Amino acid sequence: MSSTQTWPAGYRINPRVEGVSAELVEAFRAIPVAVAGDCMGRSIGARGLKIYHGDLSLKLCGPAFTIRVRPGDNLMVHKALMMVKPGDVLVIDGGGDVSQAVIGGLVRTTALRVKLGGIVIDGAVRDLEELAEGIVPVFAAGHTHRGPSKDGPGEINVPIACAGLCVLPGDLVLGDADGVIAIPAADVEALLPKTLAHLEREAGIRESNEKGTADPERFNTLLRAKGLPV
Repeated sequence: MSSTQTWPAGYRINPRVEGVSAELVEAFRAIPVAVAGDCMGRSIGARGLKIYHGDLSLKLCGPAFTIRVRPGDNLMVHKALMMVKPGDVLVIDGGGDVSQAVIGGLVRTTALRVKLGGIVIDGAVRDLEELAEGIVPVFAAGHTHRGPSKDGPGEINVPIACAGLCVLPGDLVLGDADGVIAIPAADVEALLPKTLAHLEREAGIRESNEKGTADPERFNTLLRAKGLPV
């Protein structure tokens, strides 16, 4: 399919974007979302999403396969599942609507077959017992028993906004118990050493906290700058 193809109003199906290398994806599996977020300014990431895969230790890391759907409709989700590669993460702009579920147990069954890396949706899910079995990480805005339509319209592999998170096709998406973040594909390689250094620095602080050897002057300096007594 060509991105220059003329589509009916409200529809667009672009080819999959390769995004970052498999080596970088693997390297970032060990990076917590909070650490990546700290290294990106501490103000980037999805807001208001909940974990639906049950196991808090289950992590998400993979290239973004983006979808924009009409709230409560999953026609483009089913089309996307025909196009993904193992490890891809579906990132769905569902407009934040939670009146009808877009993802449920049947979609999860297909996601398992195609070895999807995870699902992030600014919208609703259902069949919570199945989702809670784990394997496929699922983050969503909410849940309802009301099922989806399959009428469209929708778009695949376009820039989207998902729960306050800007995502382009091929961006690296990380998700864990703390939340979800997307790293622009062009920034991934340069960010990796910063995150590793951050982890090393935090390990040193954690050790000094445990031993009671932390330097109080670090915080006293901040308090003095505000005119407070120390």
